[in-house]
Amino acid sequence: MRTTQELFSLKNKTAIVTGGSRGLGLQMAQALGEQGARVLVASRKQEELDEAVAHLQARGIDACSIAADLSDETQAHAFAEQAIAKLGHVDILVNNAGASWGAPAEDYPLEAWDKVMNLNVRSIFLVTQAVAKLSMIPRGYGRIISISSIAGLAGNPPGTMQTIAYNTSKGAVVNFTRALAGEWGRYGITVNSIAPGFFPSKMTKGVLAAFGAENLAKDAPLGRLGDDEDLKGAVVLFASDAGKHITGQTLAVDGGVSAV
Repeated sequence: MRTTQELFSLKNKTAIVTGGSRGLGLQMAQALGEQGARVLVASRKQEELDEAVAHLQARGIDACSIAADLSDETQAHAFAEQAIAKLGHVDILVNNAGASWGAPAEDYPLEAWDKVMNLNVRSIFLVTQAVAKLSMIPRGYGRIISISSIAGLAGNPPGTMQTIAYNTSKGAVVNFTRALAGEWGRYGITVNSIAPGFFPSKMTKGVLAAFGAENLAKDAPLGRLGDDEDLKGAVVLFASDAGKHITGQTLAVDGGVSAV
C-alpha cells in the first residue's frame, strides 16, 4: 500500500496545460510541476509562453511550450502530435484555455457567441480527442481535467453579469466531463472538471472593476476571492493516483458560493 505522499506524487508523469501561460493555468502548471511532472504549457502567444516557461524553470520545474490556436482543427491535431513528440507521451491533460464576452442576451453578437463557444467547448473537444487517441487510449492511462466555472452550474443574478455564451459553454464542459467519463473509463482514463469561482485574472478584470472585489467576496461564505494557491490541491488530486477512483465529477472551488 502506498503512502499518501506517494499517491499525490506526479514523478515521471507528463502534463499539458492549455491556457497555461498566466493566471489559473500557470498556477495549475506550477502545482503539477511541483509534484514532479514534466509540464508543457500552451497558448496562442509565444512571448507569454516564454515568460511562463522561465517562471516554471526558475522553480526547478521541467517545462516547455507550444503556441497554437486550439479552436482550429488543424492546429489542434498538430499541437497534440508536437506535444507527444516533446513529452514522449501524455499522462495528464488540463483543458484551461477559455474566453468570455459580456453583452445583453437579446443583443448578443453572433461573432461573440462563436468565439466563446469555439474556444471554451470546441477546442476542449478537439484537443482531448487528439491527445487521447494518440497517447492515452493506446497506453490505457490518462487524467483529463477540464476547467469549467460556477457560471456553468447556474445563471447570473439579475443586474449582474450578462454572459450568456460563457455560462452556456461552461455548462457544456460540465456535461462533456460526465459523458466522456462514462465512455472512457474502460480505457483507464479519468475525466473530471474544476469549477472555479471568482479569482483575480485577466478574464475577470472587467467584472471585478464593475462590481468590486469586496462586493463579490461578501457573497461567498468564506468571504474571499480565490488566490494564487487555491486551485493547486484540486488539480493535483485529479491528476494523481490520489484521485484514481474519481471520475465524471465537477468540483467547485469558489469559497462556498455555489452552496448557498
